[in-house]
Amino acid sequence: MDWKTLDEMALDDKSVLVRVDLNVPLENGAVSDDTRIQRIVPTIRDILDAGGRPVLLSHFGRPKGTHRPDMSLRPLAEPLAAALGVPVMFCADCRGPAAQAAVAAQQPGQVVLLENTRFQPGEKKNDPDLAAAFAELGDVYCNDAFSCAHRAHASTEGVAHLLPSCAGRLMEAELSALDAALGNPERPLAALVGGAKISTKLDLLGHLVERVDHLIVGGAMANTFLAAQGFGVGTSLCEHDMTDTAAAILKKAQTTGCKVLLPEDIVVAREFKAGADSSTVPADQCPADAMILDAGPRTVARICDVMEQARTLIWNGPMGAFEIAPFDAATTAAARKAAERTRAGALVSVAGGGDTVAALKQAGVTDDFSYVSAAGGAFLEWMEGKTLPGIAALL
Repeated sequence: MDWKTLDEMALDDKSVLVRVDLNVPLENGAVSDDTRIQRIVPTIRDILDAGGRPVLLSHFGRPKGTHRPDMSLRPLAEPLAAALGVPVMFCADCRGPAAQAAVAAQQPGQVVLLENTRFQPGEKKNDPDLAAAFAELGDVYCNDAFSCAHRAHASTEGVAHLLPSCAGRLMEAELSALDAALGNPERPLAALVGGAKISTKLDLLGHLVERVDHLIVGGAMANTFLAAQGFGVGTSLCEHDMTDTAAAILKKAQTTGCKVLLPEDIVVAREFKAGADSSTVPADQCPADAMILDAGPRTVARICDVMEQARTLIWNGPMGAFEIAPFDAATTAAARKAAERTRAGALVSVAGGGDTVAALKQAGVTDDFSYVSAAGGAFLEWMEGKTLPGIAALL
């Protein structure tokens, strides 16, 4: 790839405008999960070590271009300082005189955190005047927010054209991992795609059947594929109006040589709750009054066989209703098999998406995958083969 990294930029005595993603969960004003804070620490530390002065831009929530005190970044200054081990100065604006004064007063070894970019009406509109106002605050622009790279906003795309620009360490890691998974992967290449709706992942499935050797389909979207084959799915979540689309994807896979793995046995129940009575039946024998909530053991065995063959795995979405046992069995078993193969050095495993991250964490294997992306929409659009504006702006 042609994007520059921090190693290629002159940072000494430079103000470095860093786009980060600090959209972290808060409970009673305190950060309940600091994963996103921890992930940007390497970038900020490297800038400081190179003599640069980091100035952080981030959004938080959806204030819709208005000033919302409950969506201020002010509460994050202290957690940031604790994670970085350096002072973090908060500025109550992200443009104009106040922001300019904060940057001018910044001392070596300090970090400036600017207020929520989405308080500005021009942020989501990629307003050129706002982008120019951001650019006035820095000598170099560094994008370390892959999770926001699919948005053409003033702080992710517009400003990148106005300053010497590069990718931060987190962005670099994301792009390198995704390039290894889809750009130039070791084969056989397998993709596991789960989740609720085929309609939300139509572009993804169409893209993958042209590029992967094995496509494993799970979750509720697998029900739509089963229905497309004429199988009854009872009261299961199913997009019956998408069965023709599912059939077309299966036909396309035949022409590309992609082997599609659908459930051959299923776990069914009459209600979705902890402790509900469940049973395993062949995929074509779902009772009319039951719902499919997970893949069965024969299907899991086939998935594990695919992972034994694969050299690269891309994962997006759970195999079943993993939030409640025993309907987490297929997801957990597949995740642990992928982790085992990765630990053995036999598999490059890249996963992403909110539900995916939660499922891997529940299975206890997050740290065993080659790379787990916290990005949702950006990860999905990259897998779909789409150009991400925030990445294109760095080229």
